[in-house]
Amino acid sequence: MSYTKVDSRDVDPIGGGLRFLRDPLDCEKLGVSVLDADPGWTGKEHDHAEDGQEEVYVLLEGEATVTVEGEDVELSAREALRIPADATRQICNGDTESTFVLVGASGDE
Repeated sequence: MSYTKVDSRDVDPIGGGLRFLRDPLDCEKLGVSVLDADPGWTGKEHDHAEDGQEEVYVLLEGEATVTVEGEDVELSAREALRIPADATRQICNGDTESTFVLVGASGDE
């Protein structure tokens, strides 16, 4: 088969509403996650300097703030944010439920 299909709702969430889809989709070089964030939810501050993974956060619905290297970046529904691997980042959800698609890939060939 030349494709893999998965319903993200069938993947068990980690740490609340975060569903990692890399393994269920059999991705080799790309990470994809869906995050359903409750009002006021705050994620862990982290970076990907060690693994070189650049990320894009797409906020499908809701509103949230992503703190990148200490700078607060406000996101509204349908906005996307690219974050370089070595930058620290932390998602802080707003007052409503939000849904993100988080995509990451290493620049390594």
